Amino acid sequence: METATMDAPPPVITPPVAPPVAATAQPPSAAWPAWPLWQRVLFRLVFAYMILQTAPWNWLSPIPGAQYLLQPLRMGINWAVHFANDNVFHLYDKLVPVNGSGDTSWAWTQMWMYMSIAAIACVVWSVADWKRPHYRRLNYWFRLALRFYIASAALSYGIIKLYAMQMVFPSTSQLATPLGDLLPMRFSWLFIGYSLPYQMFSGVMETTAGLLLLHRRTVTAGLFAATGAFINVVMINLSYDVPVKLYSSHLLLSCIILLTMDSPRLINLLVLNRPTPATRAWDHFWTKPWQVWGGRVVWVMVTWTILVSPLMNEYTRYKVANAPPIAGPLKAGVYDVKSYVVNKTPMPLTVGDTLRWKDVIIDSYTAASVGTGDQVFQRRYGRGYFRYKPDTATRMAAVWKTSTIPGDSTFLFTMRYEVPDSSTIRLHTVIRGDSIHVELVRTNRKFQLAERQFHWLSEYNR
Repeated sequence: METATMDAPPPVITPPVAPPVAATAQPPSAAWPAWPLWQRVLFRLVFAYMILQTAPWNWLSPIPGAQYLLQPLRMGINWAVHFANDNVFHLYDKLVPVNGSGDTSWAWTQMWMYMSIAAIACVVWSVADWKRPHYRRLNYWFRLALRFYIASAALSYGIIKLYAMQMVFPSTSQLATPLGDLLPMRFSWLFIGYSLPYQMFSGVMETTAGLLLLHRRTVTAGLFAATGAFINVVMINLSYDVPVKLYSSHLLLSCIILLTMDSPRLINLLVLNRPTPATRAWDHFWTKPWQVWGGRVVWVMVTWTILVSPLMNEYTRYKVANAPPIAGPLKAGVYDVKSYVVNKTPMPLTVGDTLRWKDVIIDSYTAASVGTGDQVFQRRYGRGYFRYKPDTATRMAAVWKTSTIPGDSTFLFTMRYEVPDSSTIRLHTVIRGDSIHVELVRTNRKFQLAERQFHWLSEYNR
């Protein structure tokens, strides 16, 4: 007769389990295999160039007093760029600094200078440090710098689009501009600014990429999202001649660099359909409590700087921009020039006359444009733009020539205005020593594009 113990399963011998490795600590540097020579040389070159180009020292700018410390560095970089252009590259007779355009001669010279410095640094570094097997720790900090460089840009551009503040809806002056007079960059700007849903969609994509990059576990997803968003941005900049080609290209390059560093794992997962372990590239090296808490404090400060603060600032700008328009003495609209008198002599509208005003568009309480070729105004897309500030007590208005460059404004003249009825404006001023008297009549000009049309059902092609 069998006993009950004979029916029992044999005892299971469980192998000893190794203690779990801390999720936030990378293995010791000595445990990493050596990098091949080509990888070490390429890392030195890419590291040197991207650190110069991304300029992480500028992240200290929000700290009080940091501007005084950074100013000598910026002056030194400016001197070096001019020296390189005059004595090494001989590319341009005169360098134009970065302004509303990020693709100026100064910016291009800086890029060539940084490439040259990176190549020299790579050679010197390779000779002086040729025995080092790898750069695991430096690679971590490099990845971190590029990661937050991308996140900062994605959140900056994404948040401003969420509030539809980067590309605004076309003004009346822009709506009245013939399509053929627009430059490609302005055409693309108006294309995006016209559609609130499309601009907000772009902002959601960029903001999502930035948010994903803030957390270690979602960095890879954030890089894919950022790569997709910045490919679109780079293509728009290249296709429509938007002068942010260098900056957007370096953002895309940063995404590609980080994805390339993780390419073996991503190829296994996405191409070869093989199981792959989670990446440990974003796990930090520190384990002491003060280091952990210090890292958290820095993360909170960075998050505040690139996420919370932009959200608050853009919301303030959004409220100001979308406040009810001020009802000024000059009613917004399109005005035809009924009469134009120079030094008491009526000037009829003739072909080839570049000084006579053809029409005036009042865009807002402070902005307007004139259909004229007169260079006294800010010339843009075949029109003359100006800013004005009316004084209802004296019925005088100060006029400025204001360009797109921040802070660039030139006082032009003062003009006296009369508003005899709701559709008529009379302006009296002096330009280049000539007395000018203009009578304007408001028209009922309508623009279909301003109606923001949308149709689910379309019986014919519009």
